[in-house]
This record gives sequence, C-alpha cells and structure tokens, in this order.
Amino acid sequence: MIKIPFVKSPPFVAVIRLQGAIANSGRGLDSPGLGPVIAKAFSKGKPAAVALEINCPGGSPVQSSLIAAHIRRLADEKKVPVFAFVEDVAASGGYWLACAADEIFIDSCSLTGSIGVISANFGAHQAIDKLGIERRVHTAGKSKSLMDPFKPEKPEDVKKLKGWLGDLHATFIAYVKSRRGPKLSDDPDLFTGEVYIGQKGIDVGLVDGIGHLVPVMKARFGDKVRFRRYGQKKSILSRFGAQIVDDAVAGIEERAAFARFGL
Repeated sequence: MIKIPFVKSPPFVAVIRLQGAIANSGRGLDSPGLGPVIAKAFSKGKPAAVALEINCPGGSPVQSSLIAAHIRRLADEKKVPVFAFVEDVAASGGYWLACAADEIFIDSCSLTGSIGVISANFGAHQAIDKLGIERRVHTAGKSKSLMDPFKPEKPEDVKKLKGWLGDLHATFIAYVKSRRGPKLSDDPDLFTGEVYIGQKGIDVGLVDGIGHLVPVMKARFGDKVRFRRYGQKKSILSRFGAQIVDDAVAGIEERAAFARFGL
C-alpha cells in the first residue's frame, strides 16, 4: 500500500467585521447579534488568529463590555491570538472593542481613543409651556422621573447622573489599563475623552503600530495565509415593511455618531 504523505493546509485567519455604532436596540453592533458570529470565528476549524476589522465610533458601554468579554473569553479558551485593525475610527466603545485584541494596528489617518462617557438629552419644558400643554406624570419613587426632558433640570438629578457617568468612566479606564498595561503613557489627556490620530495614538500607547490586515497577517503567518470573513447578516425579509423605517432611523443615529469625529 502506498501511503500518501500528510499535506498540511495553510493557516487561516478568521476576520470579524465590526462596522457601525454599538447599540442596545438590535439596530447596530450588539452582543446578541454578534455572539454567534464571534463563536463561529473562533470555533470553525482552528484559526491561526482572529482579526477584528473595526470601524466604530462607539455606543452602549454595556454592549461594548459584553462583546469584548466574549472575544476575550474565547481567545483564552481556544488559545488564539487576536489582532485589531482600525479603519476610520475606533473611539469610545469602538476602542473598548479594540482593546479585546492582543495587538492593535491602525492606518496613519485612523482616529482612536475618546476614553470617556457621554449622556445627551434635551429640554422641552419651555416649548410645551408656550404651547399650553400640561404634562401629567405620576410616580411611585422619587427618582422615577429623573432627568425628565419635559421638566426643568434639578441640580440633585444632574449630580446623580454625573455620578453614574463617573462610575462608567472609571470602569472604562480600568479595562483599558488591564488590557494595555505598561504600554500606556502618562499623557494627562489620555482618559479625558481626547482623540488621537495615527502616530499620536502609538505615542501614547493606545495602539501598537501602523499596519493593514493582509500585509500584517502575511508577515506573521506567511504569504499563503488565508482569510475567512464573518459578520452580521440581515435576512431578505428585514429589508421590507417597518424594518425599512427602523433601519433609516438607525442610519441617521449612526451617521450622527460618526459625524462627531468629522467622518
């Protein structure tokens, strides 16, 4: 019997596309939608690495944390290295996702950072007063109508909100420090929400270098490395009916998120 020698397949890198704002409404990047994608990327075959292709201006801190934790959990379980490749932006929650990687690469024009937390609202109490509209709100619990946009702001409510934002900010900072550790500089603006472009992000330790997915992965795993791409997919039915309106609203919200960075 003639034995056919074992031919080893070239290595492959699983690529997860993380494009858009992070939301808790099912209209952007979120843990329920990305969970199966992440699981498949780590489990289908034995990837030499998982690459995160990121273009994200941020969003929900909870969803950011859940997605990043899922990536890290599988990376540790499968002992697979993770690399992040930033396109236009990985800011705020987008940078949180990038920190799930062992190494972060950017383009020379990429925006990174924005390590902070924001809460945006509006005040319409004067408008409804002019229209002669009476708003009736009844609650059980003094904090149930906290920051009601149809009522004047209360100093004690603002103080409480800022306390919540401070707690979230502290959690964000702790996560970045746990992932980037001694790579971080002592730049006083690092955790103020400041955004860094290209090389400046490298200088302060937020990212590791300038590089693009294909050439960096070929340099690490050889010219014969293959790529398998994974991302969220929408069904044909989701393009019709009320979903069109929902997607339009989501698109406006996402454009607004990118516009904060001039994109």
